[in-house]
Amino acid sequence: MAELDTLDLVVLAAILLGTVAYFTKGKLWGVTKDPYASSLANASGAKAGKTRNIVEKMEEQGKNCIIFYGSQTGTAEDYASRLAKEGKSRFGLETMVADLEEYDFENLDTIPDDKVVFFVLATYGEGEPTDNAVDFYEFITSEDVNFTEGNEPALGNLNYVAFGLGNNTYEHYNSMVRNVDKALQKLGAHRIGDAGEGDDGAGTMEEDFLAWKEPMWKALAERLNLEEREAVYEPVFSIVEREGLTKESPEVYLGEPNKMHLDGTAKGPFNAHNPYIAPITQSYELFSVKDRNCLHMDIDISGTNLNYQTGDHIAVWPTNPGAEVDRFLDILGLTEKRHAVVSVKALEPTAKVPFPTPTTYDAIVRYHMEICAPVSRQFLAQLAAFAPDAESKAEMTKLGAEKEYFHEKISVHHLNIARVLDIVGKGQKWNNIPFSAFIEGITKLQPRYYSISSSSLEHPKKISITAVVESTQLPGRDDPFRGVATNYLLALKQKQNGDPEPCPFGLSYEITGPRNKYDGIHVPVHVRHSNFKLPSDPSKPIICIGPGTGVAPMRGFIRERIQQAKNGENVGKTLLFFGCRKSTEDFMYKDEWEEAKQVLGDNFELITAFSREGPKKVYVQHRLKERAVEINQLLEQKAYFYVCGDAANMAREVNNVLGQIISEQRGIPEAKAEEIVKNMRSSNQYQEDVWS
Repeated sequence: MAELDTLDLVVLAAILLGTVAYFTKGKLWGVTKDPYASSLANASGAKAGKTRNIVEKMEEQGKNCIIFYGSQTGTAEDYASRLAKEGKSRFGLETMVADLEEYDFENLDTIPDDKVVFFVLATYGEGEPTDNAVDFYEFITSEDVNFTEGNEPALGNLNYVAFGLGNNTYEHYNSMVRNVDKALQKLGAHRIGDAGEGDDGAGTMEEDFLAWKEPMWKALAERLNLEEREAVYEPVFSIVEREGLTKESPEVYLGEPNKMHLDGTAKGPFNAHNPYIAPITQSYELFSVKDRNCLHMDIDISGTNLNYQTGDHIAVWPTNPGAEVDRFLDILGLTEKRHAVVSVKALEPTAKVPFPTPTTYDAIVRYHMEICAPVSRQFLAQLAAFAPDAESKAEMTKLGAEKEYFHEKISVHHLNIARVLDIVGKGQKWNNIPFSAFIEGITKLQPRYYSISSSSLEHPKKISITAVVESTQLPGRDDPFRGVATNYLLALKQKQNGDPEPCPFGLSYEITGPRNKYDGIHVPVHVRHSNFKLPSDPSKPIICIGPGTGVAPMRGFIRERIQQAKNGENVGKTLLFFGCRKSTEDFMYKDEWEEAKQVLGDNFELITAFSREGPKKVYVQHRLKERAVEINQLLEQKAYFYVCGDAANMAREVNNVLGQIISEQRGIPEAKAEEIVKNMRSSNQYQEDVWS
């Protein structure tokens, strides 16, 4: 046998190292961690996240109730926190809230039967689990699921509670909670109370949750022999003012999302815990008419590990408008202390402070709290005890207790917490409320997701956003309800285009970011991958339905096909159904469709529906019906069918019309045609990117 020379040894060592690196990625290196988890754990004295064993964790912390959440936008996480707090204060349960992705589930069969597990599960997109629930969902619903003990039935020990968050405008309404509940029942677990379902599509999510939890608590109290007691507020967090620090102190967070950003060393991976502060290279209005603005914005991700595929989503991390920050701090009597430095510490070992500290009241309210969101009825009931006088307390109690009264006075006007306190207290300061109650009771400020309207083939390091600036006039409100993120983007667009003091609709934003780190027109972003994708074979025909800003991903698809054609590929027939109000008012990307026609020739056609230009309103679904013969022919050639936009009306109508077209053109019953449409969906031949 020949001896190995030095070069051989070097090569073998390199191969060995490469192999080790490959198999340890995500375990020993390349691990994405919560960027400020360690500092928070140190601050609270907790050792959170040391074990992935549920039972071990519950025993270590003395818990008898664990509430898991699967959350995409923060609502399910918020409900989980509320249930934990209520279980503790009303029934003395030792509760903990847990992110599904932080634990393993093989030992669910070892949880003692005197403990209870809650699952609060949002359904994302077309019946998919949220990002943090994917592993759990695949585990619990698999055919060959294995647990540690080999019991029969496998989960005969497990007592559980289930609540789902869904949207009835999607075909797979609340499929996460339904499928998980079915899997747990099949495995022999014991559900306590009904599996609740909240409906965002009908706008009843909050009331559905409140209606479900009362009988659930009653059933749980009976099952575990719990005694209800008078609920008294017990803070989860302590707020300590730091006398020796000022907002100029380098260790104080002024809105930076994590320590890397604070230190000025932010690096990837950029994700939902760690945004990239991206330069905006170009921004302009696609149209601007009375009370309506539509933005196009190009964001540069070069020099980062961020990448996207055509059809993905971009997340924008907004900041709250200055006027609402001022209103919130003022009603709590904190205006003079807005820049006071505070440390927030968890009093409960398993609780997580939702932002890095030390920080200031101003930074917490501006960058970390959904202070502009409509307030919940349950939260008003909780705050009644801290009212400045008896009259305000009685009103808050009534608002919290009476569904119809709350709806009439608060929810129809989309009032946020500061506005409600101002109205109920008639201008008095609510300085008796512990600030911890707001950290616990107001959802964390969430990134907003937009369908990317550029092509990764054409511009791999440039992401385009197409967004209408949200402004809704509501009855009984002096000012319109304005979207947080889109108005923030409008301010950025104004600054980029020469306005030194941008103030869209009288709203100002800290657009230069904490310590001016976003200056030069930057916005914090990350990318979320989507299943909304072109066929891998570009010769396949596609039919795109994208009225209004639903045209955003369709623009990306067509830019992709233009580039594919320029690269010499065979590109199939491409139909785009686009609708807006008037051809002279809000006809987006009109010149680009001309370019598509020049490059793709007869393989591209734009079919328009201008709803307010004729004697009666015409929408994309009407135009689709008019092209029934061609649509059916394309579908028989295995054309892919894409819909983006309003789920409640347009998307549902398009789905119905497609069934009618197939029924009429093929001479088959409508029920059979509906089955064909369902099969198209399950095989990804029919894809939706819709919102309520």
